[in-house]
Amino acid sequence: MRKTLRILLTAAAITAGSAALALDVQEAKSAGWVGEQRDGYLGLVTSSAPPEARQLVTEINQARRASYREIAARNGIELRAVELLAAEKALQKTPPGQFIQAEDGSWARK
Repeated sequence: MRKTLRILLTAAAITAGSAALALDVQEAKSAGWVGEQRDGYLGLVTSSAPPEARQLVTEINQARRASYREIAARNGIELRAVELLAAEKALQKTPPGQFIQAEDGSWARK
């Protein structure tokens, strides 16, 4: 499982860093537009987020889903298990001041 986690985090970092957008993930998170959801994907914190943030969330989530599926298939585990493991690590690594999704689905600053 630890090997899967390392592979997962590496894949997520690679795909997140490869998005060719004017806005990057850290900028969107720092601005309070984007946060880490409890399902392993990014979410929009506010409906007033600019179109670039919406596009970023869509592209990053598509890349994450593809990486998660590949990891799940390679390791013979369910996609949901990979998503939840990724979510746990992403929530832990989110620095104070950025948004994370609470258990009730609301957004809170960490």
